[in-house]
Amino acid sequence: MIKKSSVLVLAAGMMLFVGCESKTGTGVLVGGGTGAVIGGIAGGGGGALIGAAAGVVAGGLIGAYLDNQDQKNLKEESPQTYRRVDNGEKLSVNDVINMSKSGIDDHKIISLIQKTNSHYTLNSYQIDKLRDADVSERVINYMMYNT
Repeated sequence: MIKKSSVLVLAAGMMLFVGCESKTGTGVLVGGGTGAVIGGIAGGGGGALIGAAAGVVAGGLIGAYLDNQDQKNLKEESPQTYRRVDNGEKLSVNDVINMSKSGIDDHKIISLIQKTNSHYTLNSYQIDKLRDADVSERVINYMMYNT
């Protein structure tokens, strides 16, 4: 069984290793710390380690692709989409629309579609819905032909 001191040493080591000099580093630290706290509460030392690892992955994902303003806009515009992105969950057509409405650029949206392993089989209604919401043709084409 992992002792609490081991978890604290691991967390401190992560902070020194990653630092806060990048968006990814900040995302990793926040995600890892949050995961460790939740995991520690739910499952003790072992849970804290598992929670920290899961948090590092999710925190790194959102931090690597969205800057602070993008994160803030998405969280305000669509908390549910923000949560999905933050957790690395598959993204729906509505999530793509919400990211576009939040001002996230095409490249970042496509990167998040890739990183979350999201796949789409778009019908004409969904394509019209994406276009009506002013999602770029580049993103729509990516969704249609590359997922």
